[in-house]
Amino acid sequence: MPRGRDSHFEHHDLLAGLVRLHVLHHAAEHEIYGQWMIEELARHGYRLSPGTLYPMLHKMRRDGYLTMREERDGRTVRRLYSITAKGREGLNVAIKQIGEFKGEAMKR
Repeated sequence: MPRGRDSHFEHHDLLAGLVRLHVLHHAAEHEIYGQWMIEELARHGYRLSPGTLYPMLHKMRRDGYLTMREERDGRTVRRLYSITAKGREGLNVAIKQIGEFKGEAMKR
């Protein structure tokens, strides 16, 4: 994995799939919302702006990997995302493929 946060930015397109897998992983554990996910990803060295994350969440919803519900607290509306059956299936397939890749890459 690239070292340093600047490397993540340089390889954004390559790492975008890993970001989506992080989203699915956490959405499988509990409902997530955008700002929490931005902070969680930052703990792993990914710097995503709302302008990057929210379109990704919306696309994952359109593609059937996530569902969304709105929770209102006074004037504030929070969009909460959960994984779907398709999302769980995709996550499981990805975990298997990552395991195969890791086994192969560790031989280097």
